[in-house]
Amino acid sequence: QVQLVESGGGLVQAGGSLRLSCAASGSIRSINSMGWYRQAPGKQRELVASITSDGSTNYKDSVKGRFTTSRDNAKNTVYLQMNSLKPEDTAVYYCYADLLRVGQGGYFRYWGQGTQVTVSS
Repeated sequence: QVQLVESGGGLVQAGGSLRLSCAASGSIRSINSMGWYRQAPGKQRELVASITSDGSTNYKDSVKGRFTTSRDNAKNTVYLQMNSLKPEDTAVYYCYADLLRVGQGGYFRYWGQGTQVTVSS
């Protein structure tokens, strides 16, 4: 069994910062890509940031220069540092991990439970 547990969401004023964490645990053999999606009310889930096992990153245009994703491979944990937050960043943030479980033959995507980020103006 595999679990992704998120932490770090909350309420912050515009211009503030938050740091999200997501730790994967269980019978994990290997993790490829990890990252973050978000979903605002009435909108589709969108990719915010991703990071490969060798540290290559990709960001949604609207968060470039404000958000930074990183990972600790030894801890199977991915982070999202969010600075200069804007009200339009308000959403539920979901982490994911494309991982290979012990005894499985391929990589599958697993999701965190989601954490609410609310930015007030």
